[in-house]
Amino acid sequence: MISIKKSIVFAGLLFATAIGFSQEEQQEESNIQKYTPSKLIGKGQWDVKWFNNLYTQTKSANVDGDKNKNEDRATFFTSTLELYTGVGENKRWNMGLILEARSNAVGGRDALDVFKFDGENNTARSGLTSIAPSVKFVPLASVSNFSIQSSLFIPLVDNESENGVFLDQKGFTWQNRLFYDYTFPGNKWQLFTEFTTEYHFGKKEESFANNSLSINPGIFLSYFPSSKFTVLSLVQHSSRVNLSDSIKQNFTAVGGGAKYQLSNALNLEVLYTNFVRGNNTGLGETFNIGIRGIF
Repeated sequence: MISIKKSIVFAGLLFATAIGFSQEEQQEESNIQKYTPSKLIGKGQWDVKWFNNLYTQTKSANVDGDKNKNEDRATFFTSTLELYTGVGENKRWNMGLILEARSNAVGGRDALDVFKFDGENNTARSGLTSIAPSVKFVPLASVSNFSIQSSLFIPLVDNESENGVFLDQKGFTWQNRLFYDYTFPGNKWQLFTEFTTEYHFGKKEESFANNSLSINPGIFLSYFPSSKFTVLSLVQHSSRVNLSDSIKQNFTAVGGGAKYQLSNALNLEVLYTNFVRGNNTGLGETFNIGIRGIF
């Protein structure tokens, strides 16, 4: 089933590429060029993003990095809705809210069974799992392409795992994301970097992640055949250290994708990533699609 999914994503990328090359270069910047995650919107504007991530795995890595293959398939779907509005007159402050819903299926079930939301035979769970008040700000008035997003994720799950099925962390997460982008002369290439820290806290017995710190850097390189279309490649890394018992976990993922400006307000994004290495973690792949509107 996943091979079919890959084919759909590849076909979509090829189709979008053909569209992108057929467009005449626009004189005015599109939103995908102008409003990277580093850039804030102005007073009275709204930034709404709906992003969907499907992670599936049939292998993992132990604490030494050795791969365990041919495991029962486990799939974790996360749907995230982000809403921000600009405050103030200088595009330096945005206030917002993040909602996360999840659907997970384990025990060898098909990857797309996460969309059945059925809880069948104690192999699946789903629900709204967290809510986060959030703020974005530009710390340096002279550097508008450097911003920080700070969010406090509040858990909504009663139990992290039920009947052996994990849904989401039952603990608070204070997340800070540092964004920076640079557009090269000619507006054809753009470099975007992200550095995220996450402090997970709460009662130790309620979550494996509580009292741990995650550090997640990432780098994205985009090429714009036209102002309305971009293809990109990415490398991301994540390391988690449990502060109470020194349990460590890390992985590295690589991937690529595309964005297309559907209208003046809306753009579409597709991404694929593969977890190429890790320690004490799953080694799966993700399929992502999102739509963003700036009004």
